[in-house]
Amino acid sequence: MNKLPKNLSEVIRQWDGHLTSELVLEPGEFGLGKVPSRLKPNATTTVVCGFCSTGCGLKVHLKDNEAINISADTKYPVNLGMACPKGWEALTPLKAKDRATTPYIVENGKARAISWDEALTKFTDKFKGIQEKYGKDSIAFISTGQIVTEEMVYLGALAKFGMGMIHGDGNTRQCMATSVVAYKQSFGFDAPPYSYQDFEESDTIVLVGSNICIAHPIMWERIKRNKNNPEIIVIDPRKTETAMQATQFYPIEPKSDLIFFYALAKILIENKWIKQDYIDAHTNDFSDFIEFLKTIEIDDAVEKSAISLDELNKLAKTIADGKRVSFWWTMGVNQSHEGVRVAQAIINLALMTGNIGRPGTGANSITGQCNAMGSRLFSNTTGLLGGHDFTNEEHRTKVADILNIPVETIPSENSLAYDQIIDGISQDKIKGLWVIATNSAHSWINQNNFKDIIKNLEFFVVQEMYHSTETAQIADLVLPAAAWGEKDGTFINSERRIGLVKKVAKAPGKALSDFNIFKLIANYWGCDHLFKDWKTPEDVFQIMKKLSKDQPCDITGIKDYNFLEDRGGMQWPCKEGEVPEENQRILFEDGQYYHPDKKAKFIFEAPRKVLEKPSLAYPYWLLTGRGSSAQWHTQTRTDKSKVLKTLYPNEIYVEMNVGDARKLGIKSNEQVLIKSPRGHLKANVAVSYNIKEGQVFIPMHYRETNKLTFPAFDPYSRQPSYKACAVNIRRLEYWE
Repeated sequence: MNKLPKNLSEVIRQWDGHLTSELVLEPGEFGLGKVPSRLKPNATTTVVCGFCSTGCGLKVHLKDNEAINISADTKYPVNLGMACPKGWEALTPLKAKDRATTPYIVENGKARAISWDEALTKFTDKFKGIQEKYGKDSIAFISTGQIVTEEMVYLGALAKFGMGMIHGDGNTRQCMATSVVAYKQSFGFDAPPYSYQDFEESDTIVLVGSNICIAHPIMWERIKRNKNNPEIIVIDPRKTETAMQATQFYPIEPKSDLIFFYALAKILIENKWIKQDYIDAHTNDFSDFIEFLKTIEIDDAVEKSAISLDELNKLAKTIADGKRVSFWWTMGVNQSHEGVRVAQAIINLALMTGNIGRPGTGANSITGQCNAMGSRLFSNTTGLLGGHDFTNEEHRTKVADILNIPVETIPSENSLAYDQIIDGISQDKIKGLWVIATNSAHSWINQNNFKDIIKNLEFFVVQEMYHSTETAQIADLVLPAAAWGEKDGTFINSERRIGLVKKVAKAPGKALSDFNIFKLIANYWGCDHLFKDWKTPEDVFQIMKKLSKDQPCDITGIKDYNFLEDRGGMQWPCKEGEVPEENQRILFEDGQYYHPDKKAKFIFEAPRKVLEKPSLAYPYWLLTGRGSSAQWHTQTRTDKSKVLKTLYPNEIYVEMNVGDARKLGIKSNEQVLIKSPRGHLKANVAVSYNIKEGQVFIPMHYRETNKLTFPAFDPYSRQPSYKACAVNIRRLEYWE
C-alpha cells in the first residue's frame, strides 16, 4: 500500500538530482532544494549558534548559496562580536565523514541501507505492533535540547496527540529539570528572571557550581565588561578556571551545599542583613523559613562544608553590603540528589535580600543546551505545549481548541521522567523507544547499566546526524537527520531570547530535517490530518504564538521571523501591543510573581542523606564537569574539528591532588585505573594543586566517564546526580 502524500510525485530528488527513493519532494518542501531564496547567493546572514545556551549571533558568509565561513556578529545583543572556539568552528561538523546520509536498518547483526519508504513503513509497523501487543504506553521517546523549537513542537504533538504515546522526555532532564521545578515551585512558572546585561551591572556576582569561564565563556566575557569592579564569588568544591579569577573562593565539600546555604541564610537573618519590606510585600512563608532555620546548626554546616565560621560571616557580609547582587548556578547545583532544594536555597537568598527584579540582581539558572529553554516550554515532555499542564482540564481544552484537535487525544497525565522510562524498559513495560538527537548510550548515568537495559527493547529507533554515535551503533533503525545550519527555526537561550536558526548549508545524501521526518511519520502513521496546517517551521511558530497567549511566556507580539531578524532576537514575554523598545529585559521588576496571589514562596527542606560517599573501599570523591571551552557534551560534533581537538586532550584524563599522587607513587601522565562499584576505566593522570586531597576530577565528555557515575536522582526533578560519587584510584600494577 502506498502511504505517501498524494500531492507528491514518486521519487525523492536530492541535492545532486539523483533518484534516491520512491518519493519526489519539491525543493523546499521537505528540507530539500536550494538554500532559501531570502538569502542572496553571496550574502552574509546572522544565525544563532547551535552549541550552548548562550545563544550567540554568528555571521555566516555564503558563496554560491553555500556557507563557507563564520564570524561573530558585533551587533547581536548576546555576544557583541565575541565567539568561543566552538562557535568559530560551527560549520565544520556539518561536513564530517560519519554523517548519516541514508536510513538503515540492522537485521541479524548487519546494517542495511534502505529507502525512506521502507524505513517509515518499518517504523510505523513495528511501533503500532508493539502498541497493539502491549498497550499505548509501551512505546516512548527521548528528545533533546538540540533541535529547533518548531521541531520540538511537532515531535511532541505527533508523539502524544497523533501516535498515542503517553511517555516522552528530553535530555534536558539531565541538565535543567532541577531549575525548572525550583522556579515553578518558588515563582509559579519556569521563569529565569535575568538578562545577560545583569553580568555587567552587578556589584557582587555569586557563581555556584558554575565554571562559567569554560562552560559559557561569552558570559564570562560579559562579566569582564563590568565596570563596577565587582566582587566575584565562586562556591565550588574544585578550584576551577573560574575560581582562579574570583575575588573570594569557597571550596565547599561535595554534597554540602544545601546546609551551607541554610547556614548563610541564618547568618543574614540573625544580623538583620535582609530586606524585610520586600519580604513582607512580595513573598510567603518567610516566618516558616525562620522556624526551619532553627534546626540548622552553624557548627554542623562548618564541619560538613569545611568552610570556617569566619569565612561564612565574610560571605554573608559581602552579600549584605552589595547593592546589586546576582546569584548564578549551573550543573554543580542542578545535577544533585537534592538539587531542587539547593536551587531554592539560592532563590531564598535573593528574595530575602531583595536582590531580584532590579538590574544586576536575580536568582539565575544558566541553561546548558542551545535550545533547552525551548524544550522546557514547547516540547510536550515535562509540560503541555506553551508552559501548560497536562493534568489541568482547562489547559487541555485550550490547547485542543488552538490546534483544532479532539481534546481526548491529549494525555491527562504527565509522562514518566527519563530515568523512569529507562526503568520501564528494564521492567518490560516499555518495549519500543525512539531517541532523537541525543547520545544516551554515552551520556546517561551509570552507562553500562543503560546498555544492558536497552537490550530489552523490541524496537529501538535513533534519529541522528551521525551514524557513529554510541547510541546509533546499538539501534535497530537509524533515520538520518539534517543538522543545525541545514534547516530553519528558532532557539530560545538562557536569558529567554528567541533567535533565528537558518538553513545555510545542504544536508548530505538522503538526510532530512527533523521537521520533515516528523511530517513524513505523521503521514505514514495516518495522523497527518491533525497537522494539515503545519507545512513549514514558520507555520508552527505562528501556532506557538497562539499557545503562548496569556501565559507568562507570551510571545504574541513577535510578528514573524523577519521581526526576530530585525530585532536581534527577542526575550519573552513579548505580548501583542506591548512590544518593548529595549532589547534587554528582566522579570519581576514590579514584584509580581506567577502564583495566584502574585507572591514568591520560600521553600525549604532538611538536607537528604547522601546515598554514596567515600569509604575504605572507594576513598575518593569523583567530581565531573566541563573539560575545556573547545569540548561539548559527548563530543559527537566537536571531535570533527581538527582545530578544536588541538585545544583539549584527546585521551581521557583524571585530575588529582599532588599530595594524593605522592602517597600513591603516581606521576603526571602516568596511566591509572579508576574503579567505582559500577565499573572501571583507565585514564592519564594530571597532578594538580587545584583539587583537594581526597577528590579527583574527570571531564564528562569522554565516553568512559559514565561507567563510574552513581544513579541517584533528585526526588522532585528526577535529574541525575552526575557530579559526585565514590571511586578508588591506583597504579595499574597495583590492580594487576
